[in-house]
Amino acid sequence: MTTDETVYRYRTAAPEDAEAIEALDGSFTTDTVFRVTVTDDGFALSETVVEPPLTKVFPADEDEDEDEDEGGHADEDDGDRRTFVALGAAGELAGYAAASYSGWNRRLTIEDIEVAPEHRGLGVGRALMDLAVEFARERGAGHLWLEVTSVNAPAIRAYKRMGFAFCGLDTTLYDGTPSEGEQALYMSMPCP
Repeated sequence: MTTDETVYRYRTAAPEDAEAIEALDGSFTTDTVFRVTVTDDGFALSETVVEPPLTKVFPADEDEDEDEDEGGHADEDDGDRRTFVALGAAGELAGYAAASYSGWNRRLTIEDIEVAPEHRGLGVGRALMDLAVEFARERGAGHLWLEVTSVNAPAIRAYKRMGFAFCGLDTTLYDGTPSEGEQALYMSMPCP
């Protein structure tokens, strides 16, 4: 697939992708965040400018070794889990998306999606999400669902462009973590 004159190759992750997936820089800098106001009837969101811009670096998962086998995300194609990778022209990892399917509620969860900084804004994230949508259709999912921190305005805007809408909030998910003070926003969309 060609995106803005850069040729990307997309495929299901292989065990040899694990190291590159783990090393991918998922950090971001933003000059806006979503402020959450909890009301008696739910919650309200407002995109707010932050000065200076906020740089967010995600900490490594502390329980990563316990939950994953040697291949990490790259060895998760067990029928109900799949990881997709995007490779740049030189074969470098440009991004990945990990998804899992739950049959009881027909939900495909986007567990993680990251695009390397130098490949952002080129359609890589959308193409990875398209692969997740294909997987959702294959499994018979009724909808796709994801969680995103309230400070990741660039991702929230991208998810909205892809068709996701807000469906929930957790004000305590990040308590006791390096992300304390942020809120977890949940977004979903019907499986196209």
